[in-house]
Amino acid sequence: MGAGADERVMTMPRPRCTRLQSALGLGALAAFVLMAAAPRRAPAGTVAEQRARLPPPVQCEQSIEGIWKSHDYRADRREWTIFTLEVHRVDGTDALRGTIHNQTWYADADQSEPGPCIGELHRKISMDAVGFVRGEQIEFGGVGQWRLDEVICGDSELGYNLDVFTGPIDAELLEFQAVNNDGGVAVDEPTVFRRIGCLPALEADDPRVVVTPPAFYPPEESQAGGCGGR
Repeated sequence: MGAGADERVMTMPRPRCTRLQSALGLGALAAFVLMAAAPRRAPAGTVAEQRARLPPPVQCEQSIEGIWKSHDYRADRREWTIFTLEVHRVDGTDALRGTIHNQTWYADADQSEPGPCIGELHRKISMDAVGFVRGEQIEFGGVGQWRLDEVICGDSELGYNLDVFTGPIDAELLEFQAVNNDGGVAVDEPTVFRRIGCLPALEADDPRVVVTPPAFYPPEESQAGGCGGR
């Protein structure tokens, strides 16, 4: 540009936002602020929350046998459930037998323990169970007819589907990390069991058991002859 020529600074025109664009921008900003400020809460049925409700694990001589407990919540059904499994090995084989106990009550997510009866279902059910071990994988499920042990509140005429739990045993955490399938509403529902007790040893299997006669038994006497002689 030659000397003396007008020097003009070229500037680009600034874009103008429409009222709609401004409103959308402010709305998005407000939504972001609300999301950032709102406390985040995990669903009540997560595996981590299931673990947090359980007592500390118990170490037993057998890796599979014992009393196993779960405590879960299904928000879509407002359903709290405590399962208790009593698991025995059959004569040292890979076959399992035992019992499944179920306690169910309907309540909100903050009622992890059953409260007073207010008309919603609260009952206890049990069933015989069998299963097997394949390496670290276990299957343990109800067989036969389930039993209605107690109706604390609600309708006693409701049916029930037998539960079948499958999954691995975590030897370090002493957890049975199962999913439940009952042929009904439960489809691959994560259910974490923790071993909370060992099974008592059976006396018949204990070689240290010594049977002694009662104290009132008379001492044996050796006789040289007669009917009672030896």
